[in-house]
Amino acid sequence: MAKEPVRVLVTGAAGQIGYALVPMIARGIMLGADQPVILHMMDIAFAAEALNGVKMELIDAAFPLLKGVVATTDAVEGCTGVNVAVMVGGFPRKEGMERKDVMSKNVSIYKSQAAALEKHAAPNCKVLVVANPANTNALILKEFAPSIPEKNITCLTRLDHNRALGQISERLSVPVSDVKNVIIWGNHSSTQYPDVNHAKVQTSFGEKPVRELVKNDEWLNGEFITTVQQRGAAIIKARKLSSALSAASSACDHIRDWVLGTPEGTFVSMGVYSDGSYNVPSGLIYSFPVTCRNGEWDIVQGLPIDEVSRKKMDLTAEELKEEKDLAYSCLS
Repeated sequence: MAKEPVRVLVTGAAGQIGYALVPMIARGIMLGADQPVILHMMDIAFAAEALNGVKMELIDAAFPLLKGVVATTDAVEGCTGVNVAVMVGGFPRKEGMERKDVMSKNVSIYKSQAAALEKHAAPNCKVLVVANPANTNALILKEFAPSIPEKNITCLTRLDHNRALGQISERLSVPVSDVKNVIIWGNHSSTQYPDVNHAKVQTSFGEKPVRELVKNDEWLNGEFITTVQQRGAAIIKARKLSSALSAASSACDHIRDWVLGTPEGTFVSMGVYSDGSYNVPSGLIYSFPVTCRNGEWDIVQGLPIDEVSRKKMDLTAEELKEEKDLAYSCLS
């Protein structure tokens, strides 16, 4: 039996990340090679013409799995019946802007999009927020879409997770597919904590801890962490544009693992609603190590946390609390 198509919303679909993401979804990279999709692409009125151009290209690409395309600037039309929502649209920080100004713009965007998803999305819609500040945008969306289960609202830290895998792979000259179980703790910002204490590499002698193979704690505790934290800025410097294809690819990884499950013995990083695990304050969207099964994620429990890690985990939680307070002050 052919599967029923899944409706996938991409907001900000005419932008750089959107342009990289929609062909990946249409090709089955996000939901599997046997899963038909109907794409809902949404953007602001200013981008309507460009959005229509993207729709034309999707039609021209003749993707076998793509069973329909909705291209719209209307939130109701964009959100109606969607099973997965990837929220790429947001207000970027511009030169000379204060953090509060950016936060205020994004709070109003995510408040209105939450209302549209709340009323019109399919029951049990899975939401992934990509636009920065991703963790706090996701928190605002959760606040204003109370009927969407809190476990269904997540933000993207898989890009940071994949960047960490990439750095270890390069350092050890091993395929990235042989590296697993790095963790991104906290905020998708420069305070995030990329943690390799539980990471492993597949070798001809079985799985070995990353620390044992790298044999350089100075690099792992220093340059490795700052490289991952500041990779986005390094790409902007090199490309004069922000990461698009890597962000789109990691958004596909995030949803695919969430829907189809993580491999046995492997965990990934997702920004999810904290339940107090690892003494992270509840009520924040914080990146944790998770495993996924049957369309549900669970935080990996019982990992030992050393003193250095604890400090870094608390620091990024502190920043998230400040962002939350700033966001709520914009609401009032």
